[in-house]
Amino acid sequence: MSTALRQTLTGIAGVLLALAVWQLAATVGPFADSPLPSATASIAEAAALLATPAMWSATAVTVAIALGGLVVATVIGVVFGVGIGVSPVLLHATRVPLEFLKPIPPIVILPLAVLVLGPTWQMGMFLTVFGCVFAIAMQTSAGVFDTDPVALSTSRSYGMGRGEILGRVVLPSALPYIGTSIRVSAPTSLIIAVVAGLLGGGPGLGQSLLQAQLAGNQPQLFAYVLILGILGLCVQWGSQAAERRMLHWHPQYRKATF
Repeated sequence: MSTALRQTLTGIAGVLLALAVWQLAATVGPFADSPLPSATASIAEAAALLATPAMWSATAVTVAIALGGLVVATVIGVVFGVGIGVSPVLLHATRVPLEFLKPIPPIVILPLAVLVLGPTWQMGMFLTVFGCVFAIAMQTSAGVFDTDPVALSTSRSYGMGRGEILGRVVLPSALPYIGTSIRVSAPTSLIIAVVAGLLGGGPGLGQSLLQAQLAGNQPQLFAYVLILGILGLCVQWGSQAAERRMLHWHPQYRKATF
């Protein structure tokens, strides 16, 4: 049996075990008399939701907000990170403000965003950009700053200009840092897009979750949770595949290929 097949079977077994524990806990276990629905009821409700256009529409809106916010955050973060990474003075001058802003969760500024932008997709995208841009900028600046000085000196000795050095030496050196920051930020963007609808009233799956909660429809609520979990796995796998393709030349991924 190959290693990949063994890992796949182990993962499937882990999922089935978790569902079995959930089913037993909700039927005969300590949560038998609680509002917690059983795993079978939630899965059946999720299957029913998959047949409704409203669920797919809400999913499309959530993915669009998350992906759009991630793209905008990547562009701003990479440009800003390169700008401060090429200058040690700017790097150290901006380190404290960035470290201060990075751990602030977007939910803190959600009331202000709703007040200014309203419960709209623009509000969700703004929160997504805010939640991802600082981490991408910091990783980019670190990658630029850590460029091999020997490579920089060699490129200058060959008469390369600043723009050519930036495009052919600095950015390729920083790509692993940028790729890692985008991969980490991708699930974060999805979480923020859902929270924007759940707590801010914006469109998408978060709003659907809120409506199911307010209606007291527990099976549907947990069905949306399952759908969000599957969507999160897809986002994670997609970001890993994109990073692997973008960095196919990197030694880490070349070793994984053979």
